[in-house]
Amino acid sequence: MYPYHNKIKQRIKNKELVSYEYLDKYKDISPCLLLHFDTEPKTRPIREHRFKEYEELLKSD
Repeated sequence: MYPYHNKIKQRIKNKELVSYEYLDKYKDISPCLLLHFDTEPKTRPIREHRFKEYEELLKSD
């Protein structure tokens, strides 16, 4: 199993995050927090039940 969230959090800590946005819908995810990185993969969607967790990370960044 790919450690999706662990990898994303590490990338945020490594300062690879460029920006983020909240979208009403992204592919099959509604609503979505879309994270934009300067390295591949460039975008990573986050589902609503994880928003708070990521907001804490983004706030401390």
